[in-house]
Amino acid sequence: MEANMVHGIGGYAKARSSIINGRSDPQLAEALSKVSPEAQKKTRAKAQEFEAVFLNSMFSQMTTGVKGDGPFGDTTGTGVWRSMLTDEYSKSFARSGGIGISNDVFRTLILQQANRAG
Repeated sequence: MEANMVHGIGGYAKARSSIINGRSDPQLAEALSKVSPEAQKKTRAKAQEFEAVFLNSMFSQMTTGVKGDGPFGDTTGTGVWRSMLTDEYSKSFARSGGIGISNDVFRTLILQQANRAG
């Protein structure tokens, strides 16, 4: 089972593994057997996108009070640049394991898909 695991922050495993926080999740293991690998991959990507959107919102709130010091000053362009930078930070953070939101979203979506599959 260790060969199938890709760990992110919090020790969550991705895709075909049913290890969560270092513990086995039999309910997820059963659900994964009912959902195709292609659907699992798409679900993982959507869960990661969701986490990136959340992180982008959080990071944007964190930087609203920061004034444009440094080479860019406090211009309109600084706001646009900071927005793009925040967006890239959030995507990168989510791809690297994020804060665990995508793992919970992935688990929930896979369980729902498995229930619909029968």
